[in-house]
Amino acid sequence: MAGPQAGRRTGREFVLALAAGLLTVLAPPQRALAQDYPNHAVRIIVPFGPGGPADVAARLLGNILQETFGQPFVIENRTGAGGVIGTVEAAKAPADGYTLLMMSNTQTANESLLKPDQRKYELMRDLAPIAPVNYSDLVIVVNPAVPAKTLQEFIALAKAQPGKLNYASSGQGTPYHMAGELFKAMAGIDVVHVPYRNSGEARSGVIGGQVQMMIDAVPAMAPNIGENQVRALATTGKQRSSVLQSVPTANEADVAGYEATIWLGLMAPAGTPKPIIDKLNAAVNGVVKRPDIVKLWTEQGAVPMAMTPEEFDKFLRGDIVKWADVVKKFEKS
Repeated sequence: MAGPQAGRRTGREFVLALAAGLLTVLAPPQRALAQDYPNHAVRIIVPFGPGGPADVAARLLGNILQETFGQPFVIENRTGAGGVIGTVEAAKAPADGYTLLMMSNTQTANESLLKPDQRKYELMRDLAPIAPVNYSDLVIVVNPAVPAKTLQEFIALAKAQPGKLNYASSGQGTPYHMAGELFKAMAGIDVVHVPYRNSGEARSGVIGGQVQMMIDAVPAMAPNIGENQVRALATTGKQRSSVLQSVPTANEADVAGYEATIWLGLMAPAGTPKPIIDKLNAAVNGVVKRPDIVKLWTEQGAVPMAMTPEEFDKFLRGDIVKWADVVKKFEKS
């Protein structure tokens, strides 16, 4: 009995040894792949228009990563369908680290706002988290011709004219759209959503008076507020914005509990080798922690974010749940 049992053990040991040998053979190319990465141009797809927070952050990040790695990081704006077109293109790209996606809470909101056949991807199945970049509060603004100097006055005006006032956004599912619908539900008003192709066009719409109101990122809208092209009514954070200290929060201005932000992050096609994900994560975290970048973003009203890929994965999954609850709330209103 001892002989056959020993033979079986020897067989198992042989299989384990063979598997270990294969792993040893396969492991060096993975490490070498990360060490050699990148050896040619990397593209960052921005599924939003030029001039918006995602585009500006992607270009800044791309310039620094280009200096870091010695290879071009090319920004490509692929707009349309509330971020879906660019996201689909990134999700279907080769999983080799040479196509990245600059995304935002647009993508986490779309997981519940849009049906699977409308977006043609699943965020956490088809894309891999790399790192967050930054977040910023939003600001509620109106065209100067609107006869409302405060948020309370705007709410009263909207209640007196249900369905007569409009608000702009950069498209279905974007943070500006979601913030607008949440604001409508919590304030108990009926204002009409007017989606534009990108945030720049939406901004122009409210400045030009084609729409009365917009909820926009503080860094993007602050210059227009300073030039009196729009009137700021409230910001959307827990505390007043360091950039717009004279503007009350929505919570202060009679919409208790209202809070909304826009955050940005970087993802890659699912299946991108972990060593490349980790290498990019370390590089991005290095950028967002640089004192000059922290100072620049603070002056603009943005706050750097740094996480491991695993922490960012958990953050994304939590944000998907959060926006699913928001969608249910405004769909019932």
